[in-house]
Amino acid sequence: MVGGVRLPPRRRILLVGTLFALAVVAALLRDGPLRLGHTGVFGFALVVAVWLLPARWSVLLGLVTLALQVFLGPVDWGHVGGLVPGIVIPVAVTLLIRLVVQLGQAHEEIAALAAAAERDRLARDLHDVLGHSLTTITVKSGLARRVLESGGDPERALAELRDVERLSRQAHGEVRLTVSGRRRPSLAAELAGARAALRAAGIGAVLPPSADHVRAELAGPFAYVLREGVTNVIRHSGATRCEVLLGDDWLEVRDDGPGRNAAEPGNGLSGLAERLRAVGGRIEAGPLPAGGFRLRASRT
Repeated sequence: MVGGVRLPPRRRILLVGTLFALAVVAALLRDGPLRLGHTGVFGFALVVAVWLLPARWSVLLGLVTLALQVFLGPVDWGHVGGLVPGIVIPVAVTLLIRLVVQLGQAHEEIAALAAAAERDRLARDLHDVLGHSLTTITVKSGLARRVLESGGDPERALAELRDVERLSRQAHGEVRLTVSGRRRPSLAAELAGARAALRAAGIGAVLPPSADHVRAELAGPFAYVLREGVTNVIRHSGATRCEVLLGDDWLEVRDDGPGRNAAEPGNGLSGLAERLRAVGGRIEAGPLPAGGFRLRASRT
């Protein structure tokens, strides 16, 4: 019976049918009234049916068997009473085993889904954190190098290098918070960081003075949108001007560059779309009619 559960359904049915046929033949060969329950083969066939067939089929088969016993001959109630636990107990044990197996499978699936969700969160957050931080560090390092190579003000170069050191430490702290799931983005801090990054890249910045009017549940997702949008402007657009517009429930990052920054959905825009969907918002990205590029996040 243990090996029988691995058989295909048709072979299981054939095996059970064969055992019942042998049980009926054995009962017919006995002298006296036809009593199916008096053959040991029949009792074994019932137990095998319980193990190999679906529970509903097993219960139905047992009830049909008892009904045939009553209909075809005198009832030996003592033996019939012995058949009932022989059917009920295997069915109950089988259902319990199936339940335990299904619970184990469900637990494994939940654990796998949770692990996949955590990996997706970590990959998305690290992309958002490190992408902007490394871009800003690269821009500021390049600016300091150009100042020194051109014989410019050493103090300015030192100031940029101090910023690089500060940003490196800040990025390290953000990565630690991201891995532990304790990082909370700040839209006001991202505005300040965007201003500094655009200035270092030589891109004119038009930014809102504050973000106090933004809805609280949108401030976090908008912070990620602003960070990704400004990073793409610096890395891909070739723009000379970047403008950030901010409303209660929408944010736009515009530039005047000839490049198509993140025009095709990538990891950055895909991650932003997931964050916005979680708060009922959406992401739009594409070139502007008069030139340049626009990234818009909104909730309508």
